[in-house]
Amino acid sequence: MTAISYHDTVNDLPEAVCWGNGPFSRQGWFALLEEAGLHPFVAVASDGDGAVCFPMMRGTRGLEPLMNWYAFTWAPCLPDAPSTRMLTELTREIAEKTHCISLRNLADEDVSTHLLEQAFRTTGWVVLREPCDINHVLRVQGRSYDQFLAGRPGNVRSTLKRKGKKISVRLTQAFDADDWSAYEDIYADSWKPAEGEPTLLCHFAQTESAAGRFRFAIAHHDDQAVAAQFWTVDGSTAYIHKLAHRQSATALSPGTTLTAALFKQVIDIDRVEMVDFGTGDQPYKRDWMEETRIRWQFTCLRPGAPQNWPTIAKAGIHKLVSRRGAG
Repeated sequence: MTAISYHDTVNDLPEAVCWGNGPFSRQGWFALLEEAGLHPFVAVASDGDGAVCFPMMRGTRGLEPLMNWYAFTWAPCLPDAPSTRMLTELTREIAEKTHCISLRNLADEDVSTHLLEQAFRTTGWVVLREPCDINHVLRVQGRSYDQFLAGRPGNVRSTLKRKGKKISVRLTQAFDADDWSAYEDIYADSWKPAEGEPTLLCHFAQTESAAGRFRFAIAHHDDQAVAAQFWTVDGSTAYIHKLAHRQSATALSPGTTLTAALFKQVIDIDRVEMVDFGTGDQPYKRDWMEETRIRWQFTCLRPGAPQNWPTIAKAGIHKLVSRRGAG
């Protein structure tokens, strides 16, 4: 028999919950979000042998993922051999709690995305699927760093030759408070908008360092820290989390030099199979990455809820117009 439960914290869930292995699917990540002030609404279905878990929170319209802008993806927590029955029972029962569930940054390459969509549709929800972001990745495919670099655009290789010697680069695999302070100072002096949750990011970096996954690089010119990058290596994948350089140092292209140094680290030393540049379709990512993947949003609507009718009707009209246009 399946038991359904709801929790307002990620710290007291059934032991049967199988947290994921990626940086944004571990219990520790969700705990950091909770500590930062987010209020979890976690739905769990368990049958004694395993559990299915949806880490969510209440949003302005209904339920949404327990995540923030630092996360590349969101996914339900499923056992290695997920129970379609438990998924179906949870999506059916949770209809009593909300009329709308909006899930974003879902990955098609993750089987849980397809199982989730199927479960919602099977239990009567209207599921609107639409792209919400772009993910740039590199599949190393056994190449060395030198082989990888040889395939980069000519302007990247030329920049490294002309400007790489003008700055000094230091790589570390352990969190250091002074280094992180330098990163925050560089970020504040960069072209990027104000950091969303700097304390949360710092705590995340410390957690990743304690687990041996932390990779950090900092560039200096004339004794001044001018650029910094924060990556992690998680299993066979390297994740690029944060990068910034001072606007005054743009002519030195310190970011290009740091990116190259970290690619050499993760390819030749860490021996990763993939590098993930997160979300966003910034042009500079195309210089380093070779593949793009769509990140999806599912808007799951209960058709019997009147507040959902305008959205469902609009989606139906759009679908009809698209079909006629294709014909």
